[in-house]
Amino acid sequence: MTSPGSLDDSALYDYELPAKLIAQMPAEPRDHSRLMVLHKRTKRIEHRYFFQIVEYLRKGDLLVLNDTKVLHCRLRGTRRTGGAVEVCLVEEMQPGLWKAFVKARGRILPGEPIRLEEGRLEAVLECRSPDRTWTVRFQRGTDVAACLEEVGRAPLPPYIRRPQRLDQQLRDFDRERYQTVFAAQPGAVAAPTAGLHFTPGLLDGIRQAGVGTCYITLHVGLGTFRPIRAKSISQHVMHPEFFVLSRKSADAVTRTRSSGGRVICVGTTCCRALETAGGRANLAENSGWTRLYIRPPFEFRVVNALVTNFHLPRTTLLVLVSTFAGRTFVMQAYKEAVDKGYRFYSYGDAMLIVDD
Repeated sequence: MTSPGSLDDSALYDYELPAKLIAQMPAEPRDHSRLMVLHKRTKRIEHRYFFQIVEYLRKGDLLVLNDTKVLHCRLRGTRRTGGAVEVCLVEEMQPGLWKAFVKARGRILPGEPIRLEEGRLEAVLECRSPDRTWTVRFQRGTDVAACLEEVGRAPLPPYIRRPQRLDQQLRDFDRERYQTVFAAQPGAVAAPTAGLHFTPGLLDGIRQAGVGTCYITLHVGLGTFRPIRAKSISQHVMHPEFFVLSRKSADAVTRTRSSGGRVICVGTTCCRALETAGGRANLAENSGWTRLYIRPPFEFRVVNALVTNFHLPRTTLLVLVSTFAGRTFVMQAYKEAVDKGYRFYSYGDAMLIVDD
């Protein structure tokens, strides 16, 4: 049973946000979003712009980036009744067979055929699972991945509003901007949003300042954003996500730690992957599924600093950030962000948490 005021109480990770502060479009250019800098030890808060992040990095530090690539996995089409249907593919179970969220008016019957993106894809909704996803079987011989790359839409979260009839220019814009500039490994169904603020020029400037960069892969799943509905945060069950830490990146982290540099994770995804693989003096290459749930009183063994966006209330992402920097300090920072008009969530502004 959760005691009042306990850090296990999910109500402590709630806050109110005016709808006008939920970003509907990203900053232009990418690195001109605002940056709130939190100093953990001194409890100082600064207000900057993202392109100024290099001022807080030191020679010998290592910036760890998630190079997962978001699948253009949202599709719109019609049912056999003529009604509209929207499908968001979340996991390929075998060639031509996917797990998906399906949105439509009226009851959907197992075995119902659908046509997607003006007939470019045809599929059957086979059955619904207890987790409310559908099994979707595409027509035999369909190269689903190629079709998604050509006609799929960015899987924007539901708080980013787009018209039902989306013009091609806006569709292309979201396909580009809901993707990091260093995305390389296809598999995510949501963007690692902390990485969206980097430009090639900013990364070049960071490297010229003597800061190293390396990449890990964690394919972000929709479970990442699932709210904590239980009264106790410890009762929440994490959705598994696949990650890969290469030998090259593991060695870079080990060298940085042994030489006194800081390991700076870009995003909660990198943080979870590294802390899953970490703990030994010499980090080894690793891959597999992680369910790591970072909540109090977790001890961080690898990560020294964190770049992150502003997260939804009562989510494991906000719990992770609060565990890293202290819940009281983080919630104070969120209130200040609201008061100063920061833009929130996936297309919103960023936060840098450093250890001084």
